[in-house]
Amino acid sequence: MLKYKNLFLRQGLIGNPGFIQREHFVPSKLTWAASCLPACPSAVDLLGTKRFYSQELGLKGFGVTEVSSQVLRQMETNTVIAENADHLHPTYDTAMEALSSLITTKRRGDVQTISNKYTKLERMQMYVKILGLEEPIDRLKIIHVAGTKGKGSTCSFCEAILRESGFRTGLFTSPHLIDVRERFRLDGLDISEEKFLHYFWECWNQLKENITEDLPMPPLFQFLTVLAFKIFSCEKVDVAIIEVGLGGTRDSTNVIKNPVVCGVSPLGMDHMETLGDTLKQIASHKAGILKPRVPAFTVPQLSEAMDVLQEKARDLTVPLEVVAPLDRRNLNGVELSLSGDHQFTNAGLAVALCKSWLQSTGNWEKLSQHEDNIPYAFLRGLQTARLSGRAEIVHDSALPCSAMAGEAGDTSGDLIFYLDGAHSPESIEACARWFSSAVKEKTSKEVSGNGNFKIESEKTSKKILLFNCMDVRDPESLLPILVDTCASSGTHFAKAIFVPGISTYTKVTSASSAIPSEIAPKDLSWQFNLQRVWENIIHGKDAVNKNLETRMPDSVPPRKFLDNDAAGCSVAVSSLPMTINWLRDYVKKNPSLRIQVLVTGSLHLVGDVLKLLRR
Repeated sequence: MLKYKNLFLRQGLIGNPGFIQREHFVPSKLTWAASCLPACPSAVDLLGTKRFYSQELGLKGFGVTEVSSQVLRQMETNTVIAENADHLHPTYDTAMEALSSLITTKRRGDVQTISNKYTKLERMQMYVKILGLEEPIDRLKIIHVAGTKGKGSTCSFCEAILRESGFRTGLFTSPHLIDVRERFRLDGLDISEEKFLHYFWECWNQLKENITEDLPMPPLFQFLTVLAFKIFSCEKVDVAIIEVGLGGTRDSTNVIKNPVVCGVSPLGMDHMETLGDTLKQIASHKAGILKPRVPAFTVPQLSEAMDVLQEKARDLTVPLEVVAPLDRRNLNGVELSLSGDHQFTNAGLAVALCKSWLQSTGNWEKLSQHEDNIPYAFLRGLQTARLSGRAEIVHDSALPCSAMAGEAGDTSGDLIFYLDGAHSPESIEACARWFSSAVKEKTSKEVSGNGNFKIESEKTSKKILLFNCMDVRDPESLLPILVDTCASSGTHFAKAIFVPGISTYTKVTSASSAIPSEIAPKDLSWQFNLQRVWENIIHGKDAVNKNLETRMPDSVPPRKFLDNDAAGCSVAVSSLPMTINWLRDYVKKNPSLRIQVLVTGSLHLVGDVLKLLRR
């Protein structure tokens, strides 16, 4: 039901003393005349009137009351939020529980148990129709982006560029790391909890009323996709940047029929259980987002992938352009906000997509031009784009302030986390190059408050790998690439820790979700397998202990694990929260130590670590 907050209705205006209170509940089932109906039934037509029925409100003492347009004009409707129609005081967690019920598989790669009467896209089209979103989606001016790696970064650059250019932006990406609202950005900010609940319950209730045996509630990603279209339509964004979830041809986002422009970021081997085990098959899925005569852009690809993209483009009469990486010399000294050399490829694609979007919508000439044909607004966007968990550096704020400021007489060592959710061979290689470059930039020189350089007490650096990956990944491919790429730049790991995450595949959590203090016993056979692969790489097959998993797993590494003379270069542990605290305690006891932790292999692991660090 809708909850109108802070409406400040004067006593007697409506004729019922119950409406004097500052919070008022309006059932979301009521159909309001609206400018974008049926997509946005909450938008009120102030020229009309509406009856509130006591049986709808579920509150005793409320009779039939007619509200005139004169009264409605006095309502501050900009603070409308939606709440669960089944509860008077629902919480955000209630919505998370509802979302969790849409998860139809226990792990990635499992087959969804849904009626096969309709295909995935047919179901999506039916959900869109139920919500009345067909025309609103067609009216959206969409940038649609597919790819194996870099598509999230490309979308983030696009959003920032067009926002800096003066447009109201909507961005839909996946997955989220901490809170599901991260997937929906309006003008560069995660959607507010109030607006999320408002649009969530409208979609939820409307779909619930129309489900059948052959058309059940949509699985999680399909629901989130239609929710994104709902949000962006009702919020009247100027541009919607939509990241493909998986593949392209059969992806839920491919109900988009008339995008303004399409993009394909770098392609590689990933999600092979769904998309096929050859680059040609994967490229064919990604090319499925191309639409007849709609401009499209891609980046340099391996010939096997490029041939597929170009053939698809010819079939659809699509003007496909291959975009070179941005040349940093043309950026007027601007540094990309997203770190890593690979981001110049993503940024180049984003610039081309935004320029094409502006040209197609008649806005290109309105922007002031830089001498190298990159508008200043583009440069500002490239400098301010953000994407959490990708090439992100976090100094642990739980340590004493002196340690973080690098002051003389530190009472604690440094603990720095380098987070990147890389999980494919190509992205792991890019992650390794970024990490090696980033740790080298950390020198013993610090800038003091007056701008002069000072030399801090020399600290010994130890580089630690904190790793996990899903069991559909191949660690014998990922870990050697990580080790070899780092080693080629002179970066070597002192230790490696393999630990399961705290998030579960079957539950959607929020930023406020409690982190369990007691960690239930877990099956660490996969972590022991990762450890075995690691030991193979570092010491060779003959040195590997074949009975790693026979010992009882510890919650945290052994007490002297990080000491130079400690035996063993890796460990599998059961508790991520306790391991983070263990690292904190270790640096507090060793003021001369700087621990640089690379967290990678899984976006879920990265999200869990970020959640722990922000507590």
